[in-house]
Amino acid sequence: MERTLCIIKPDAVKKNAQGSIIQMILDAGFKMLGMKMIQLSKTQAQKFYEVHKERPFYNDLVDFMTSGPVIPVALEKNNAIADYRNLIGATDPAEAKEGTVRKLFANNKQENAVHGSDSVENGLKEIAFFFPECDL
Repeated sequence: MERTLCIIKPDAVKKNAQGSIIQMILDAGFKMLGMKMIQLSKTQAQKFYEVHKERPFYNDLVDFMTSGPVIPVALEKNNAIADYRNLIGATDPAEAKEGTVRKLFANNKQENAVHGSDSVENGLKEIAFFFPECDL
């Protein structure tokens, strides 16, 4: 079994799309291990996205992720990383396949509705950022 982190981002929460997104995740066979709604502080967002610190979009990403509540969700499934990334679609919703989360709910490449871990290692690290193991 693999674990991956979903974060329903501020744009999707603002649209009240979280229920539809969660239903898509459940329908795709994922087990939800933990979920909560939080407001990220600037410090928390900077730490979570520090891997992108040198990229030109880093400050805008931090500002966006602190602009409203987010919903981190710890997920588990066989082949979770690849299956979740297929479910959510390309980062740019204009390039995402029909029926994917981002095609349905994202505004643009930055306001793209959800986050998804890009590897098994990062999935575990990212889940631990939001959820102590005893909460899962």
